[in-house]
Amino acid sequence: MVVLRLFRRLEERIFNVQQKTAEGVQTARDAVLRGGIIVMTAVVVIWISVFLYAAFYYAYMPNISHVRPVHLKFESCTYEKGICSYPSAHVQLTKKQQLLMVGQPYKVNLHLEMPESPTNRELGMFMVCTDLRDRDGVLVENACRSAMLHYRSSLLHILTTLTFSPMMILGSAEEKQNIVLEMFANFEEDQSHPVTEVYVEIQSHFVELYSATVMINAHLSGLRYIMFHWPILSAILGISTNLFFIALICVLSYLHFIAEDEILDDDFIFEKGEEEVDEEEDDDYKDEKSNTDLSSDTSSQGDTSMLEEIPKRKKEEGSSTAAATLRVEMIT
Repeated sequence: MVVLRLFRRLEERIFNVQQKTAEGVQTARDAVLRGGIIVMTAVVVIWISVFLYAAFYYAYMPNISHVRPVHLKFESCTYEKGICSYPSAHVQLTKKQQLLMVGQPYKVNLHLEMPESPTNRELGMFMVCTDLRDRDGVLVENACRSAMLHYRSSLLHILTTLTFSPMMILGSAEEKQNIVLEMFANFEEDQSHPVTEVYVEIQSHFVELYSATVMINAHLSGLRYIMFHWPILSAILGISTNLFFIALICVLSYLHFIAEDEILDDDFIFEKGEEEVDEEEDDDYKDEKSNTDLSSDTSSQGDTSMLEEIPKRKKEEGSSTAAATLRVEMIT
């Protein structure tokens, strides 16, 4: 008996240890699963926040600058030096439907690289005209600006040449000036007529140029200015804001689901209790019905017995009256 008790206690302890081990493993699995779900949710939320900010930045921020080379063409003279027509060029900005962002102001500048030659010095002022047209050739904007080389005296020219002569000999410096003409200071794109082509014309037969370039720069202001000049700070604030709102939505959704589960459980328990009460009421109703049925049966049986006794009584009374009449007749 003692040995059996020892074996039973040993078996109970082993069973308790196994049960506790299984419970510990299950709790560890649940903890690892919950931790993995939390980590995955956090990673997904972070990536969604980054993607939303990147999509907003791409959709909201315009391209800062568009640079296109200007290839001037003209008609050369047959019997004289120089050119016999105004230098002009057709610049295609894009082959797509639209290049510039609607509602964003732009600055359109024309860069002229001109040598400091005697011809350009003696040229003085000249006019430069620019036309902005859409794909169908409709004129959207037109502007003309005057230009000339910056004046430098002969003494300053000699000193500059002597100072930069080593670099000029090596080819790292040249005697030229870069003239920047602001053709449009605050141009905004028209959605019905998007600009796709630029026409440039220099109204002078004697101008000499190395090259020309059209540069379109976006004039940023407000939020776009902050996002462009402080990109890291803007990215941190934007991603943090997205994280806050997405995390808030996730937490509220989780609480909403938990509340729904609790309401469903309460409804289930309440319905179960109602069913039990209904079953008890049905049982009571059946018992009462059975009792009433028994009483009704007994009452019906009594009623039937009483109904059966009535004709018997009537027969007995009839027989008694008949006997009395016979006795009276006999006496008489």
